[in-house]
Amino acid sequence: MEAHYPKYLLYCLLIAGSWLFSCLLHFQYVHLSLSSSFAAAPRRAALVVLPAALDASFLPAPAVEAADDKRWSASSSVVAAASPSPSSSPSSCEGRYVYMLEIPSRFDMLRDCVPGSPLFDDIWSWCAITVNAGLGPKINGSAGGDTIIPSTGWYSTDQYALEVIFHNWMRHRYDCLTSDPSAATAVYVPYYPALELHQHLCGYNAAARDGPSQAFLRWLSSQPTWAALAGRDHFMVAAKTTWMFRHDPAGGGDNGGCGNNFLGQPESSNMTMLTYESNIWAPLDIAVPYPSYFHPSSAGEVSAWQARARASPRRFLFAFAGARRAKGQLAIRDRVFDVCESAAAARGTCGLVDCSHGLEGSITCRTAGKLVALFASARFCLQPRGDSFMRRSSVDSVMAGCVPVFFHRASTLEAQYRWHEPAAEQGGDGGGRRRRRYYVLLDADDVLEGRVDIEEELSRYSDEEVAEMREEVIRMIPRFLYRDPRVRFEGEMRDAFDITMDGVMERMRRIKNGEDVTLKGVVDDGDDAMAAAGDS
Repeated sequence: MEAHYPKYLLYCLLIAGSWLFSCLLHFQYVHLSLSSSFAAAPRRAALVVLPAALDASFLPAPAVEAADDKRWSASSSVVAAASPSPSSSPSSCEGRYVYMLEIPSRFDMLRDCVPGSPLFDDIWSWCAITVNAGLGPKINGSAGGDTIIPSTGWYSTDQYALEVIFHNWMRHRYDCLTSDPSAATAVYVPYYPALELHQHLCGYNAAARDGPSQAFLRWLSSQPTWAALAGRDHFMVAAKTTWMFRHDPAGGGDNGGCGNNFLGQPESSNMTMLTYESNIWAPLDIAVPYPSYFHPSSAGEVSAWQARARASPRRFLFAFAGARRAKGQLAIRDRVFDVCESAAAARGTCGLVDCSHGLEGSITCRTAGKLVALFASARFCLQPRGDSFMRRSSVDSVMAGCVPVFFHRASTLEAQYRWHEPAAEQGGDGGGRRRRRYYVLLDADDVLEGRVDIEEELSRYSDEEVAEMREEVIRMIPRFLYRDPRVRFEGEMRDAFDITMDGVMERMRRIKNGEDVTLKGVVDDGDDAMAAAGDS
């Protein structure tokens, strides 16, 4: 044994020497890499996932499909990085970098959504909408065809959940985030003005309704990122209509009406605000679609749903889902109800989901299965205005491949969603195909005064004309849906997220080039602009 001692000692020395040599090489590589990065000019923005805004307490790491309906851990403050897509590179992110602002926890509207909280079981609590990254509970459809809704990709999404959904998508799926504000084309502000407002929507004094959002704007305008352009490179999602954020206390008294004056503040006026409905005559913000119930994770799911919507039997000539307004406040809705009820009783040509009966009616009209089944069974879907011109039901009709029928110019997708349904677009396939009209516009006054009969007017369209219009609607489906933000999307498809961010980036580039980005209103065609008392 002693004779072998020098040999073992030599082996040990060789191993130790190899390890030391490897360490020296690694240190030299790191030293050279750091030196070259500090010497580089100009500095490129780093692709990173930032620390979560709102203290990240309510936004968990991206979940896979198996995590549906699980309550996300509020203690998960360290968020897993979303790996950049293969197509994401410094060159592809040129002019698209976004800095996501970190917001103090005192402005976190979901700070009470902690693990084990009974608020998750309260359907009226905002904690309920945080399930599945804001998509809501998964809808258990059927792959066998006994229900119109498939077994994957559909969720009971609250119509006001876009602030949460968009925040999750930016954090987990937007590949061009940067930790360097000076390298960013835009600054995303993940504040939730609609959720904040909903706590004191109606019947509170102006101080209660405006105070919290004004405090936030004071904080925001004091941040270093604000100074360069006075917030003109900032953007935010406000998941209600523009009218809900433009309540002038001077006009309605201290306790008058609903809403606040968040968008009437100077700081908000400088930012690019994304709402569900803009004032098309004098737009100060940009409308983006309501979230639907469909949030696919692959292009295959979208194609399969389009095929299902295309093949769905349309036994009703027209359909309507909604509620009457008390004391006949909305005459056009009452007329639509009367027409549909009469047609259903006499000829079976109208399908109706009545949401008028208090809590039961409200729950019925938030049941995706009933709404989608109704709209997928009708040729035309009636979309009279609600408390304001735009309705989530209009987006639901697109998802179901149902030709929307509007009664006001300001209710049309063409007038509201200029980025997602641009009037000049030549079809959705990039082949230069001439776009056909996909909706019907009836004048509300003509309907109310008896000059136009809804059923008679819609009956004039031939089967071929309806099929062509329906095909245009079905082609639009990808542009009006928001993908599942928790998973990497499989396949190629541009959705509402992509189109929104393209619009935001183009607007920011023009601002930084000193161009005029004032939004132009549409020519008044007889509809009166109004400040609504609530959302539809």
